[in-house]
Amino acid sequence: MSDEREVLDYANYGTAVRDLATMVAEDGYRPEMILAIARGGLFVAGSLGYSLSVKNIYVMNCEYYTGVDERLPVPVMLPPYVDFVDMDDAKVLIADDVADTGHTLKMVHDHCSERVGEVRSAVLYEKSHSLVKCEYVWKRTDQWINFPWSTEPPVVSAEDARHRVIDA
Repeated sequence: MSDEREVLDYANYGTAVRDLATMVAEDGYRPEMILAIARGGLFVAGSLGYSLSVKNIYVMNCEYYTGVDERLPVPVMLPPYVDFVDMDDAKVLIADDVADTGHTLKMVHDHCSERVGEVRSAVLYEKSHSLVKCEYVWKRTDQWINFPWSTEPPVVSAEDARHRVIDA
């Protein structure tokens, strides 16, 4: 893996997410729900929600990456799960920071497409090898991306953090 990195700072994040929202708006897509893929997608989904005037923002918790270019064999969906009651005709916009391998995005997309009317995806970055080709992409790169929210080490170590799965 190359040591070169794509670097996104907070100032450029504002421009990037506004450009992404403009792509969705200019395409005429009007989602009733924005579904964030946690954790990186939380930032993107919230920002898109404000820009697209969508208040229905939900979170799908997934685990796949365990480190830089280190991942589980397959992505895993974690509780609590989104309840798609009465959403047969709904338009959903899945938001994430990056479509890297595309495995997590595909899992979430497939899960949603069985339960709602239409699903599209918006990401800040898409890599050429992604299984999923997103409808809305701010930038394409094959470099590792340093996001402003994950570049600095946590202030609490993983060993000191209290981790447990909350089953709703």
